[in-house]
Amino acid sequence: MPRMSPPRMSPLAHALRALVYLYRWTLSPFIGMHCRFQPTCSRYSIEALEKHGAIRGGWLTLRRIARCHPWGGSGYDPVPDPAHRHHHHHHGASRGQATVAARRENP
Repeated sequence: MPRMSPPRMSPLAHALRALVYLYRWTLSPFIGMHCRFQPTCSRYSIEALEKHGAIRGGWLTLRRIARCHPWGGSGYDPVPDPAHRHHHHHHGASRGQATVAARRENP
């Protein structure tokens, strides 16, 4: 099976990725390595932007950063694959539709 090449990044995704690199080269050395997750939040951000683009990748990055506190968990937390993008939303909709259909069949 041929391997698909990653999608091209938008100019906005490139700009956001540049901001992450700027953070890594300027602020990160002063803050220190206190990463709770693997990959690090900056690595996660770069990968999310490359895999998902500016909007979804930016959202995934914000969610990750929001979890980066003493009560937010730790450990291995990879960027989800693009194929899983809508899995959560479709699953909930199909479950609800199945429930409605079952009610119609079994009054």
